Amino acid sequence: MLPARDDGGRRALCAPLPASRAPAAAWARGGGRGAGGAAASRQHVGVQESRGSSNTMEVGAVADLRRIKNAVGVARKVIQHTKHTLLVGESASLFAESMGFPCEDLTTKNSLSIYSKWLNQRCQPNYWKNVIPDASESCGPYKQAKQFNNEEWINSQKRINIDNHDTIGMIVIGRSGNVAVGTSTNGAVHKIPGRVGDAPIAGAGAYADSRVGGAAATGDGDVMMRFLPSYQAVEYMRTGTDPTTACQNVISRIRKYAPDFFGAVICANTNGTYGAACNKVPGFTQFHFMVFSPFLNHSSEQIVDCI
Repeated sequence: MLPARDDGGRRALCAPLPASRAPAAAWARGGGRGAGGAAASRQHVGVQESRGSSNTMEVGAVADLRRIKNAVGVARKVIQHTKHTLLVGESASLFAESMGFPCEDLTTKNSLSIYSKWLNQRCQPNYWKNVIPDASESCGPYKQAKQFNNEEWINSQKRINIDNHDTIGMIVIGRSGNVAVGTSTNGAVHKIPGRVGDAPIAGAGAYADSRVGGAAATGDGDVMMRFLPSYQAVEYMRTGTDPTTACQNVISRIRKYAPDFFGAVICANTNGTYGAACNKVPGFTQFHFMVFSPFLNHSSEQIVDCI
């Protein structure tokens, strides 16, 4: 499945490719996140990525990757050439360089413009709380406040929406029935440097099991990663739940604790049945995604109403 447009929705692909290389091939076709992506509160562009093989349950992931555009390729190298699961920061970039990935400046005129505009707006919005000077009026630098204001979680949910993050997710079912998943994101716009979202976390951004199927999630990663939505969706399907209902169950579970969160989940089982669900909030009432299969000679846009 691939997104109809870059509107914060996940990309997913059901394609007749060997599952071991399908995510990388699909990224080459559809374009992963990277150049010109979401800037942090100090201007840099970092990429987060994960991919998984559901036959061996191996996962490779990178977070806060700098200077390297092909993050999904680096995540694959983590699987192929290390015994680790997740590499982060400058060390992940050095690993990518050692694997032969070219370094390049991922900053664009557009990302610089967004960053400059944000600075001129006194760094609003941002993700700081319980600091001095007041983060709602200042760019800092910040120090912890002596007295904490126990800000309600529900207020923080409104900071990530369809306009201020970008994520790609893919579910791939290979010819032999093997399932692979991958996600790529630049993360939330103006995030605090060092922030890692749900994309590189196994079970949060994506999850797959070739005996069952796969799932990928998009939205407010800081909220959604606490619920491991992709893992939970696959486990629902393992019990016989159809993909659409599995996705809806995941959304409903998160909504009990965070009713105003922004997010969506896509699911596909090994039979090729797929579905999606999203949480209905102002400005986000439908979720668009694309499906491609060997039974179609073109990709097909799918739309679901949020619940």
